[in-house]
Amino acid sequence: MLAGETWRVAFEALWSNKLRAFLTTLGVVIGSACIVLVVTVAVAGRRYVITQIEGVGSNLVYANYEVNPQQALVMSNEITLADMNAIKAVLPNVGAVAGTRSMQTTVVTGGVEHSVALVGATEGFQVIRNLRILQGRFLDSDDLQSRGKVCLITDELATLAFPNQNPVGVSLRVGDLSFTVIGVFRERIGTFGLSEIQRYTVLVPFPLMQYYTGDNSIDALYAQAGAPEQVPALTRQVEELLRSRHPGGTYVVQNLTAILDAARSIGTALTIVLLVIGFIALLVSGIGIMNIMLVTVTERTREIGIRKAIGARHREILYQFLIEAMLISGVGSVLGILIALAIPIAVRPLLPGEISVPVSWPSVLLAFLVACSTGLFFGYLPANKAAQLPPTESLRYE
Repeated sequence: MLAGETWRVAFEALWSNKLRAFLTTLGVVIGSACIVLVVTVAVAGRRYVITQIEGVGSNLVYANYEVNPQQALVMSNEITLADMNAIKAVLPNVGAVAGTRSMQTTVVTGGVEHSVALVGATEGFQVIRNLRILQGRFLDSDDLQSRGKVCLITDELATLAFPNQNPVGVSLRVGDLSFTVIGVFRERIGTFGLSEIQRYTVLVPFPLMQYYTGDNSIDALYAQAGAPEQVPALTRQVEELLRSRHPGGTYVVQNLTAILDAARSIGTALTIVLLVIGFIALLVSGIGIMNIMLVTVTERTREIGIRKAIGARHREILYQFLIEAMLISGVGSVLGILIALAIPIAVRPLLPGEISVPVSWPSVLLAFLVACSTGLFFGYLPANKAAQLPPTESLRYE
């Protein structure tokens, strides 16, 4: 038979058993869609998690003085503004530095006393911690130099202390001090109280905090690397610099690289597990193709004998049944891929703005190749069985 006639016969054979072909194709559709959707969701989820972690502070290195509970606090070992300025001046990979000092105090609103965190911050704190200014402005150089009695408050404290009122420009009494509110802020990515930013926080100029406490030490020192690959080196350099300036001190210098690596590893592991599930679905569909093709060969034994008797060769019979398996797997993979591409587009309007669902085109190609390969692999045994049937026995088959 000619090649065109081989394709026509294969197509007519499938069309004559539409329901059987559809149910067989359905397994390939599900398997192909699973592969594309798994990779798409894994890539989107991994990107979202990494974005959330980086939102706490991009390329961030943070350090603090670790006090041994069995020993007395050594004032000379505490981190100071001089250390922060030395890091900025000496280390080559530093993009920005900042420092904070915190203390607990109270705010009285509506006759009720609430505990708040009073945080003195240097000028670069907003940039390093990605703080969002909701109203007003952040501390500027004039506020820091003049020790201005101004503050920023968290949005939750603003709602508590100034309900239904714009707090910017209003005086707020914190402990024994009064500050003029110049802004309302929030963390871009919440740290749930694990940083110096608590639910109720008042942010004031660091020199003002230094003036009232009489202490120029820093609780937390932040340094921002110029690029992600510079973070490990900067972490070591900050620790070495602090130890060289304070030989007797113990310092904890950390970064978000470990958390980012853990997030990437978890994302990769989940992707592999879900891909295995997708491949299992394709394996099951491949077994279904082989099963249906074996049944088809048995049903069409007499037809195969007639074709061989009138001159059909071994390879033409083999190609015919391989084409049938290829059509089932190929059409199923295309339908599965189209469904997998349509689902992210359909749910995109329902997702929050910060979540994007990118299409992984390598996964589309992978799904198509694996599905077609599965069809050919599992279709070869029935096709070869059909091609090897003796014509005389096939013609006597009832």
